[in-house]
Amino acid sequence: MAVVLKGYPRLSETFIAQEIEGLERHGLRLSLVSLRHPTDTTHHPVHERIRAAVSYLPEYLYQEPLRVLRGWWAARRLPGYPAARAQWLRDWRRDPTPNRGRRWGQALVLARELPASVGWLHVHFLHTPASVVRYTAMMRGLPWSGSAHAKDIWTTPDWEIAEKLADCRWLVTCTAAGRDRLAALAPTPGTVMLVYHGLDLQRLPPALATRPVRDGRNSADPVIILSVGRRVEKKGLDDVLEALAVLPRDIHWRFEHIGGGPLGAKLKARAVQLGLGERCVWHGARAQAFVFDAYARADIFVLASKVAGDGDRDGLPNVLMEAQFSGMACVATRVSAIPELIDDGDSGLLVPPADPAALAAALEQVIRDPARRARLAQRGTEIVRTRFSFEHGVERIADRLKRGLAGPCRATHS
Repeated sequence: MAVVLKGYPRLSETFIAQEIEGLERHGLRLSLVSLRHPTDTTHHPVHERIRAAVSYLPEYLYQEPLRVLRGWWAARRLPGYPAARAQWLRDWRRDPTPNRGRRWGQALVLARELPASVGWLHVHFLHTPASVVRYTAMMRGLPWSGSAHAKDIWTTPDWEIAEKLADCRWLVTCTAAGRDRLAALAPTPGTVMLVYHGLDLQRLPPALATRPVRDGRNSADPVIILSVGRRVEKKGLDDVLEALAVLPRDIHWRFEHIGGGPLGAKLKARAVQLGLGERCVWHGARAQAFVFDAYARADIFVLASKVAGDGDRDGLPNVLMEAQFSGMACVATRVSAIPELIDDGDSGLLVPPADPAALAAALEQVIRDPARRARLAQRGTEIVRTRFSFEHGVERIADRLKRGLAGPCRATHS
């Protein structure tokens, strides 16, 4: 089976890497195909445990014109080529963008280079990666399935989602909100399945038995507020800074952020404008070991997710589950699947998105009340352990893939 990814490896997509490793543990032989080369300078331990080889398609067609030409020359002789080309032309008329042309060129290369032994394609993300897989599957006469996550569910046009769901064998997604949107567009009931990606709990460091009791009164030992995630609009880091700026002056705190992204310079400048520059630490993108060390040091985890201007939003952020598993009290927003994980007042605190005042009030509550923080953290850890274990979900995906691979063979072409 070939697994097609937008980029690999990526520090921000631990949930995909752990699924790949889990599928290998369940006996599936995989090859990985990435549309983009990696940009992170480090990787997680899970990437080292994955045995599958990875190959890279031309990220931009002009960079490897001969490879694209060879792909076209070979693909045009495949029985499925006319249908795939007709589908691409229909798509291009509705979406005449360079991106659509690039996906067709990548599909031509993949159709030529995919080993004849591959009997199934599985893709992560329903937008551009699924386009490459769909065209390739048509050309090669292969079945395909997919996993949808967040941005791809909410920013892909309805017509494109409906057509892809009609073509794929099945698709999984990791939130009830995402499942409901996709199921409403699926032509066949049961095409879309909810599978929480969860955490591989056996491979994570255990939560601390006790944590320092900080309540913000000691300037020499401030409360540490942590956030982890890419510096992009949907993570709401601008709202976090605005909330920190209105916390009462008698509260002593330090804010730490882990993650890269295009808004880094803008966020740092805003922190300085708000008078927070000396109390904010920006670590950048880091490997998983560093992140879990930060969970152990910090007192409160905050994630102010919101819907971005282009419709992009989180699914079920892994970092929230990691923070809860690590024994942290979490303050987050009511966006996408976050309320499926956090029950407000029981296993964390939830506030409306894009509401810095409400976020500040929630942070003040848990800063001043360490005992309540401990109760919220304990309950959050219990929920992650009982409802969001990774193993159950990967078993369901592996079983469906095994049944598909064991079914009637489709023709493949070299």
